[in-house]
Amino acid sequence: MTFDLVVATVDRVDAIGRLLSSLECQTHTAFRVLLIDQNDDDRLADVVGAYSTLQIKRLGSAPGLSRARNIALPRVEADVVGFPDDDCVYAPDLLERVARRFEEDATLDGLTGREPAWTTGAALLTRDNLWNRAISFTIFLRRTIVERVGAFDEMLGLPASSGEEIDYLIRALDGGARIEYDPSLVVEHDMKPGAVAFGAREGASLGYILRKHGYPARTLARMFVRPVGGVVVALAQRDYRRARFQLDTLRGRVRGYCS
Repeated sequence: MTFDLVVATVDRVDAIGRLLSSLECQTHTAFRVLLIDQNDDDRLADVVGAYSTLQIKRLGSAPGLSRARNIALPRVEADVVGFPDDDCVYAPDLLERVARRFEEDATLDGLTGREPAWTTGAALLTRDNLWNRAISFTIFLRRTIVERVGAFDEMLGLPASSGEEIDYLIRALDGGARIEYDPSLVVEHDMKPGAVAFGAREGASLGYILRKHGYPARTLARMFVRPVGGVVVALAQRDYRRARFQLDTLRGRVRGYCS
């Protein structure tokens, strides 16, 4: 079982070093790193050079997370494709455990793992339950699925938006892919920025995805009512920062859905 790990990066140097260090310690060594460099200088040369034992293919790209990943996708050759963030860290046996799952179950098209704070209940992914069971740096897909789904939607993805991996998985599921959420596969990741700073962005991306994929009224109601309830609860607790986040999230979802 071989892996191509698609890593888009911009600005960071130390974080890339931590990721590459964790990859250097993998017990399963049949993998390649497709490193898409969006920097306008050569700041990564030294850190990449320090990990000469890894097979790293360095590619260039204009800014944009989805755009960067799309540069790499035509070049994937391995059995399974992963999408680690440039500031995440893999446990030493992560690729070994993922490879074992795919080898033991030929019907399995993809796996998603867990952020430490997520639900611990395993599940088969559906259009309705994937929202808190999938994030890019925990996703592994067979190359055949990646070839079938194609490119990431460049309307989504940092720096302007997010949710590109959710859109990608919805497209995979709509095409018949069988993808499981395995909470035992935990991936460490740097803390996200402050909630208020990205609430509107995350909300707008979710609203766009809901409209793009024609989600039914019951799902729309749940997704739009939840932040309203969050505002009410936060105000009752006098947590004005949280209330602002929930309000920004609601506004973002409405704006994204209407875009």
